[in-house]
Amino acid sequence: MNAAYTRLKTRFGRIAALGEAGAMLGWDASAMMPAGGGEARGEQLATLAGLGHELLTAPQVADDLAAAEATGDWDAANLDLMRRAHIRATALPTELVEASTRANSACEKIWREARRTSDFALVRPALTEVVRLQRETAVALSPALGLSPYDALMDSFQRGVTAAEVEPIFAAYEAFLATALPRAEEIQARRGAAIPLTGPFPVPAQRDLARRLSIRMGLEADHSRLDESLHPFCGGTPTDVRITTRYREDDVAQALLGVLHETGHALYERGLPEAFARQPVGEAAGMAAHESQSLIIEMQTCRSDAYLAFLGRELRAVFGGDAAPYAADNLARLWRHVGRGFIRVDADEITYPAHIILRFRMERALIAGDLAVADIPGAWNEGMQKLLGITPPDDARGCLQDIHWHDGAFGYFPSYTLGAMAAAQLMRAARAAITELDAQLAQGDASALLGWLRSHVHGQGSRLGFQDLLRAATGKPLDPADFQAHLTARYLD
Repeated sequence: MNAAYTRLKTRFGRIAALGEAGAMLGWDASAMMPAGGGEARGEQLATLAGLGHELLTAPQVADDLAAAEATGDWDAANLDLMRRAHIRATALPTELVEASTRANSACEKIWREARRTSDFALVRPALTEVVRLQRETAVALSPALGLSPYDALMDSFQRGVTAAEVEPIFAAYEAFLATALPRAEEIQARRGAAIPLTGPFPVPAQRDLARRLSIRMGLEADHSRLDESLHPFCGGTPTDVRITTRYREDDVAQALLGVLHETGHALYERGLPEAFARQPVGEAAGMAAHESQSLIIEMQTCRSDAYLAFLGRELRAVFGGDAAPYAADNLARLWRHVGRGFIRVDADEITYPAHIILRFRMERALIAGDLAVADIPGAWNEGMQKLLGITPPDDARGCLQDIHWHDGAFGYFPSYTLGAMAAAQLMRAARAAITELDAQLAQGDASALLGWLRSHVHGQGSRLGFQDLLRAATGKPLDPADFQAHLTARYLD
């Protein structure tokens, strides 16, 4: 480690602190801020983004990167990631970074009302500006990174994964879905309907149970909060993690499973290597890696037969009633129900990737200029009909349901399904290493699984790319066959 690298570590620590401040303001905007604060909040976030960009693009950074030396795998990887971040930043004018941040913040606030009223026309002008700036960003990044414009946006969410790699994976899944979905529906129909959980489920009791289960999963109470928002998410910082959910008194699953999903994200943040806090190598390995951690908790763990046995007992202890609805096999039929629905966040494991395939194809077309913002509702409905055989009755249950595009997050969506596939692959490896895992989960004990994830995923930070992280943990790069094997065992056998 020489003086130049030491200066870079200090500078990147300051940049990360600005990012943390922006993350907390973003959390507040979604969970606490009154509606009238939106314009000022957009300016605050734009200013922070601009300051971070100026720190990263200052002339001294290029000089220090040229002179820096680092020894050891971690510091060498950190320096490589610094260079990569500098290349991205210097390709973008500060004015574009600030303009994008302002546009995203303004559009996201309008989207809330557009979604509530199912009025795409209300948000269309703001979304048009967001897309224009995202295209400008993509075109600026493309030559600097040696990637296509859309790949350059994807790279900001998951390093080293391109659309050319994703396309055949999604095409193969679409072919699998064509036979797997009707087969799963037929098997499900033969088994008969589940006993409904009738409620009511008072929100305070749901909140207390969700928080308790999150902590039992391993999320420390003194490093996390649980709040409410329109769109559930995990935000904050590694030492101050903020998770949110939304509640319905007639449906305990939405909030409870949502919290467990976000707990997976939060556990990843809490397990990042403290020795490299606020350094590029100390961050998560990307959003596909992040989604693998939310889904290994929610889908692979908490919807497993073993954990549902524990969870059923917990639910009955809190809400009372007959034992039959809370039996593990009944909860499995309720919470692993396969259905052709309009809403991505409510989709089952089999149909969820179809929602992602649709968004992936549409956002590529938007960035390429092959799809106009005004044509989004029609293209969305046509895509849903092709993939799942259903057409949304309104835009609130169609193209307005997600925050991502309205907040400028183009290139994010593929991470969800890549993460689901990685989660199945990681869980297969974890089960091979933890022979008594199901017995532990039946008692609500996920400590051995968390320990395995801490060692093989969380504690690795971003030292390894997505594929190398999977190779180190499972012995192979991403293998979609593991996901299909998981779906077959759970839904088709």
